Amino acid sequence: MGQRSDLGFSDLKSQMPSLVDIPGEETKILDFWKSHDAFKTSLKHSSGKRRFTFYDGPPFATGLPHYGHLLAGTIKDIVTRYAHQRGHHVERRFGWDCHGLPVEYEVDKELGITGPHDVEKMGVACYNDKCRAIVMRYSSQWEKVTNRLGRWIDFENDYRTMYPWFMESVWWVFKQLYDKGLVYRGLKVMPFSTACSTPLSNFEAGQNYKDVQDPAIIVSFPLDNDPETSMIAWTTTPWTLVSNLALCMHPDKEYVKILDTSKNRKFIMMKARLTSVYKQENEYKVLDTFKGRSMEGLTYQPPFSYFIHLKKERGAFRILCDTYVTEDVGTGVVHQAPYFGEDDFRVCLKNGIVGKDTPMICPVNPNGRFTDEIKDFAGMYVKDADKLICQNLKKNGRLVHQSTITHSYPFCWRSDTPLIYKAIPTWFIRVEQMIDRLLANNAKCLWVPDFVREGRFANWLRDARDWAVSRNRFWGTPIPIWTSDDMEEVVCVGSIEELKLLSGVEVTDLHKEFVDPITIPSSTGRGVLHRVSEVFDCWFESGSMPYAQIHYPFENTTVFQEGFPADFIAEGIDQTRGWFYTLLVLSTALFDQPPFRNLIVNGIVLAADGQKMSKRAKNYPDPVEVIEKHGADPLRLYLINSPVVRAQNLRFSESGVHEIVKDVFLPWCNALRFLIESSILPYQKITHQLFIVKSDEFPLTNNFMDRWILSFTQSLILFVHEELSGYRLYTVVPRLVKFIDHLVNWYVRMNRKRLKGDVVENQNDWKAALHTLLKVIYQITCLMSPFTPFITEFIYQHIKSYLDYTDNLKDHSSLLPGYSSETGAPDSIHYIQAPEPKLELISNEIEDIVYWMQSTVELGRIIRTRCNLPLKAPLREAVVIHSDPNILNNIKSAQTYIIEELNVRVLTTTSDKHRYGVQLRGVLNHKTLGARLKNDYKSVVNKVKDMSTEELEQFVNTGHIIVCGHELSGDDLSVVYSTGSSSGCSDTQSSTSGLKRKSEQSPSSSSTLDGNSQVNSSKYETASDAKGLLVILDITPDVELENERLARELVNRIQRTRKKAELIPENPIVILAITDLDSYYNIAGPHGNYLNYIQSTIKQPFTVMKQSTMNNINLIDIMQCAKSILPDGWELTTEVIRDTVSIPPDNIDLIIFSRQPIHDSSDHHIKININMNSVEIKKRPVFVNVINYTNHAQTIKVQLCDSNNQWFVHSVDDLLRKVKCAFGWSTNINLQLYTALNTDNVNDLKPFVHVPANQLINLDGITLYASV
Repeated sequence: MGQRSDLGFSDLKSQMPSLVDIPGEETKILDFWKSHDAFKTSLKHSSGKRRFTFYDGPPFATGLPHYGHLLAGTIKDIVTRYAHQRGHHVERRFGWDCHGLPVEYEVDKELGITGPHDVEKMGVACYNDKCRAIVMRYSSQWEKVTNRLGRWIDFENDYRTMYPWFMESVWWVFKQLYDKGLVYRGLKVMPFSTACSTPLSNFEAGQNYKDVQDPAIIVSFPLDNDPETSMIAWTTTPWTLVSNLALCMHPDKEYVKILDTSKNRKFIMMKARLTSVYKQENEYKVLDTFKGRSMEGLTYQPPFSYFIHLKKERGAFRILCDTYVTEDVGTGVVHQAPYFGEDDFRVCLKNGIVGKDTPMICPVNPNGRFTDEIKDFAGMYVKDADKLICQNLKKNGRLVHQSTITHSYPFCWRSDTPLIYKAIPTWFIRVEQMIDRLLANNAKCLWVPDFVREGRFANWLRDARDWAVSRNRFWGTPIPIWTSDDMEEVVCVGSIEELKLLSGVEVTDLHKEFVDPITIPSSTGRGVLHRVSEVFDCWFESGSMPYAQIHYPFENTTVFQEGFPADFIAEGIDQTRGWFYTLLVLSTALFDQPPFRNLIVNGIVLAADGQKMSKRAKNYPDPVEVIEKHGADPLRLYLINSPVVRAQNLRFSESGVHEIVKDVFLPWCNALRFLIESSILPYQKITHQLFIVKSDEFPLTNNFMDRWILSFTQSLILFVHEELSGYRLYTVVPRLVKFIDHLVNWYVRMNRKRLKGDVVENQNDWKAALHTLLKVIYQITCLMSPFTPFITEFIYQHIKSYLDYTDNLKDHSSLLPGYSSETGAPDSIHYIQAPEPKLELISNEIEDIVYWMQSTVELGRIIRTRCNLPLKAPLREAVVIHSDPNILNNIKSAQTYIIEELNVRVLTTTSDKHRYGVQLRGVLNHKTLGARLKNDYKSVVNKVKDMSTEELEQFVNTGHIIVCGHELSGDDLSVVYSTGSSSGCSDTQSSTSGLKRKSEQSPSSSSTLDGNSQVNSSKYETASDAKGLLVILDITPDVELENERLARELVNRIQRTRKKAELIPENPIVILAITDLDSYYNIAGPHGNYLNYIQSTIKQPFTVMKQSTMNNINLIDIMQCAKSILPDGWELTTEVIRDTVSIPPDNIDLIIFSRQPIHDSSDHHIKININMNSVEIKKRPVFVNVINYTNHAQTIKVQLCDSNNQWFVHSVDDLLRKVKCAFGWSTNINLQLYTALNTDNVNDLKPFVHVPANQLINLDGITLYASV
């Protein structure tokens, strides 16, 4: 057939097992891609084409990939594969974030490091060597998981933020900002991680808020001029009280002096907060009212005296005024610890209590512990000191009230420990002055979904603060600033070469231990300049990756200019305050351009219970195990076909992955198997012609269903291109999944007989049907290959031998690598460009007809399910009612298919509801309307109950209606149809006798229809949809219809039994049905009305033998009965299977024998090919005898091969299955085969070991013993 699959299978049947092992096939495909170097080969194909630039956000390799990484990786893989399919050259380089807190935190835990002093003891060089050693700890696992996911990305040419050339580009970026005046050093109160001993940026602090319980206390501050009166202030951070330097009041708000009647003390607080602090009015007495500004300048007694000297030196411990004080919380008096609160620092700086050049009052070390100057609490972690501080306040009479509060509090994103706010000298990027440009550049980008750009991200940009880019750490890119000791002379270095020119020292590594010893001579006579101690925030490095990943501007200038801004990036929604933000800030500062053109934002993958996935809680399945159990493609499709692609959260469910396997992949594989085994192979056998069609040709067919599926396919291709050009993956996948359903459950199902050659009048029509299905499978496989790279490769390898690519061989010199030099076929599906829609094949008319046909059939199936009427039970009539004559004409055009699919005798279409007693009823959407209509809801409910048929029909036709002044549309209102003849069918009660023996039938209790043209004894059931379509089925019992049902059911059970015995349609057999029921004998016996139907369907000799039970069977009679229906020239060989099957309400027994042609005794020899080895065999059947070792009286013959060289057994495993089936044993039992070939003693049996397929012929005639 032109070529063989490259996946290493021996023959086609082994490629298409009865149940496809998706994970196993994926592993084979990974080996196939590796052996063909498929990814690099595809890049060779696109070399020289227009570049599609993609930035891959760098993860840390200090942790393992989780579902969020797999989701983002899948999105990136789909888009980049699709871009390649559309004729772009897409380089895909993996990147690693190597510096920063995640790495240092792991080293600190490993080495027991508690602070910077420990690092200094061991030496920065040694510490950084430890970081360097672990930074790629899980890189191999990352690569393995990423490859197993099917993602094509280059790990060999990755970028790492610790590479010197990457770091040099980061220096260049910073130097550009410095030269533009966007860099400054300032003292600011910053979020500070005590676990990591470093400040964080404001966007880092915003990444990890948690609800926590903290103390909430009110503390008194006695006035110096009136010690009997105290200011009272509220705080949730008692530890900051030791650093209190001032109090702050709102200048224009009213304050009161009160007498606390229970404590007999005088307090001053904001009037608006009285009712929050005191629950009862009799708890206090107002003595005076005044504005806050009247208190400004008054001094007070601090709760702690550690810094009392500042009262004289700086004017501390006095009352200040500022409008930031609110009346929403606390007492309206705010205690000021200027080095631990941003507003505190601003207010105290404005009032001269602190200064930029004055010593800091910050008695907390980098580990969050009090320094020695806080004698009472020295060495204590500040949060742990809260309790002791409260006890001290209480002891000294300063604690007015104590409680707890649950509030949202920031935690370190790396160490997951509470942050504190602390003032430290920091290097900043001026972001606040760029806000307008940031918003303008953001508006130029396409965000999917768009609401994230316009809402979450734009709001974040509007409130952007200057970016603190320095970190007091060790493992990172050093900030390239050298200063004099007095900080007056500053030099910013932008490259290794510039550092060499300024210092005379050449370096090859830019890490701290290499550059810190380097000094630069002062140009102003200040001695030498030393580098500042800080390193960059790792987010600055990842934000610099568009430039640093290609060492721009030192190399690849043209590459950068052609590829910037990037065409595409994708990450999770949490990166709106991370990578997306830093990319935009730096690109705006450098070039006043957005860094990317298109962005897909995904939501967060949560555990099944809606909680955050936690290794500690073990509340989610391991992603690697899910892939190995279900496959990577099903996981990919599950994630992409979910709300998470629309930036919403997803509760991960492993059962959802299994559903994808069951509902999408297995039906898809079944369609492929049907095409090959039940269509193409029989066609080739019968016509003696190879089936092969040109890969780019479309079938010439006038068949209605062919034209529909071809049109539907081209419409899908057009839709996919339109949507993916807008990066809307969330609209594409549902359509792809729906298409698979339509292909398998509609086209293939409704064309089975035609595709199998059972009903075609000529071979050209048969070939057209095969060509249509092959073309559709080929196109959908190409289209879906970016989404599901494994299963599409699997399918392509099975169909490419039927596709003619010889046009590719016209010019061998231009044959692309990875294309067969013999057939011209691409080795992989992923070398093939995306299909273009053939617009002339699109017929909206045909698609509309099929849409209404499907709607009709689905409603009919609903009725059958509700009434427990199997599809094989034929019914008299289906009535379809709709008010639109065009829709009725569409339905009438497809009546042949509807009649067959609903298994009814007659289809009637009409717009006359009254003739069938149809009644309309409105049903409101209570869930949405209750909240929307509020008090009017009840009146709307009552009005809808009383709506006339005309009003409801108006809603059906227009899609909206006004009720009680409210417009109802869409899902607000559903119109339900019913008839007065409802039979009351339910899931547990049948209105027909179809499931009872005739002797047991009882009259149905359902009502009848009284229409003028209807028989009063008829019984009807209805179903309707939201588009005004109503289907009525006549479910009246009928003897003839019941007989037809039994015949259909019998055929179904025969086919199931053949499948159970692992028989294929070509296996020659004889089938007996054994029953004592006259009904089966009358319909399927020698003179039965349905015998011809049964035999023409199963295509094998069949008869019914009347016998009471299997136990009373006379074996001689059975054999005689089976022989009586043998075709001339055939003989029985062995019993294949005995099976008891259920056809409600009865059971019947089926026996299948194999048969063979009768040959003369002379041997004829031919050669066959098994596993590519030529073997000389005899042209006659091959059998082995198998004895049940536990019951020697039971012996069977297992046929390995027939006289036409059709092999039924390809391995010892196949033989074991056949034996289990023949003896009626469960397929799950542990069966052993033994042989007496090498012994004369039957009790000295030897285990029957593996026999190569090419030696199975040698088993002819031997006896084996089976033991369980």
